[in-house]
Amino acid sequence: MSLAYDLNVASTVSGILPLLAALYNYKHLDKLLKLAAAFFLLSAVFDLILELTKMAGHNNLPWIHLFILISILFFSAIYYYAIVNAIIKKAIIILAVAALILVIVNAIFIEHLWEYPSLSNTVLSVLLIAFSLVYFFQLLNRQEFIHIDKLGLFWINAGVLIYFSINIFLFMLFRRIIEAHQQQEYYLIHIITNIIANVLYTIGLLCKPQKTA
Repeated sequence: MSLAYDLNVASTVSGILPLLAALYNYKHLDKLLKLAAAFFLLSAVFDLILELTKMAGHNNLPWIHLFILISILFFSAIYYYAIVNAIIKKAIIILAVAALILVIVNAIFIEHLWEYPSLSNTVLSVLLIAFSLVYFFQLLNRQEFIHIDKLGLFWINAGVLIYFSINIFLFMLFRRIIEAHQQQEYYLIHIITNIIANVLYTIGLLCKPQKTA
């Protein structure tokens, strides 16, 4: 078996780790971490659906369009509750609505449901990179002392930033990658960052919420 195959299996298995962490630490999860855990559960379900439809020989790209919409909704809610600044909260709502509209328009008029949503994935990436950077900025400017390494959302946010900041260029150039027959290299980068992100999500869900002022 090739290294690419082994990494792909590891990537698939890594998606289960956040779920196991959430089950193990469920009684210690606050509202934000429970919301994140619910998203990771949906993500695992979508991964299963994508694999089953692929094995059946069906086009599974409409499921990716739908998952992007769900990702925008969940992460916008997570960051809305995580951010304390009222103006930024309003900006999150506005940006989330704009992103949802762009993704829907893209699915209907540009990159249709049966095509890979490169534009939609790029929009999602830009949105979440912005949200994650704002959250990190908030952590760095807290007035009270807090162990950020014991803050669950810190690790989840790190996973979000690493995954989307690396893969955004791959999402943008996906069509050229296919045309150049470099899809395997693309998936290797995606697979590795997915494993790293899932490990960070797992660490985050194993953290006990810290008291904040």
